[in-house]
Amino acid sequence: MSLDKDELARLIARDIPSGAYVNLGIGQPTAVARYLDPSSGVVLHTENGMLGMGEVVPAEQADPDLTNAGKQPVTELPGAAYFHHADSFAMMRGGHLDVCVMGAFQVSATGDLANWHTGAPDAIPAVGGAMDLAVGAKEVWVMMTLFTKQGEPKLVPSCTYPLTGKACVTRVYTELATFHITPTGVEIAETFGVSPEEIRSRLTIF
Repeated sequence: MSLDKDELARLIARDIPSGAYVNLGIGQPTAVARYLDPSSGVVLHTENGMLGMGEVVPAEQADPDLTNAGKQPVTELPGAAYFHHADSFAMMRGGHLDVCVMGAFQVSATGDLANWHTGAPDAIPAVGGAMDLAVGAKEVWVMMTLFTKQGEPKLVPSCTYPLTGKACVTRVYTELATFHITPTGVEIAETFGVSPEEIRSRLTIF
């Protein structure tokens, strides 16, 4: 069976190193916070100015002063700190984040990331802090579906959408398989409900 979104978030949370400073991108990656082990010492950063962020909470539990970069209500953990937006971006650009987890429209076989604009004339570009994270985080992990709704691969030989960052992605997590992007090519780390041979037959990167 392929993984659902919560199972995928749980898998990513499992792989985040203890004590890491981590940014979770807008959208699906925010679910990763729900599955982090409190004893792991992982510290979540959000680009609107907070360290020590907790998980997204329902509206009835919301504190209007506590939101993530996607404007979702979140909790604060013991020791949480707040700071200016510019200081937050300095943390991102300065190489102080160990991992960021982002969504993507496409990832190339060499780790290029396209996640802010499809190039469609009517699309609204939303780059946010993605470029800063792509160049500043020590590792960039992508959480996405492996194929579009039309069945086209999103892990591709080269991106056809405008790039967010070049050669920055090191891991890709999808509902059918996880991948490591290495200097020698893409490696299938694990598959879910399909064989590695099936994955290779449906992608053009191998």
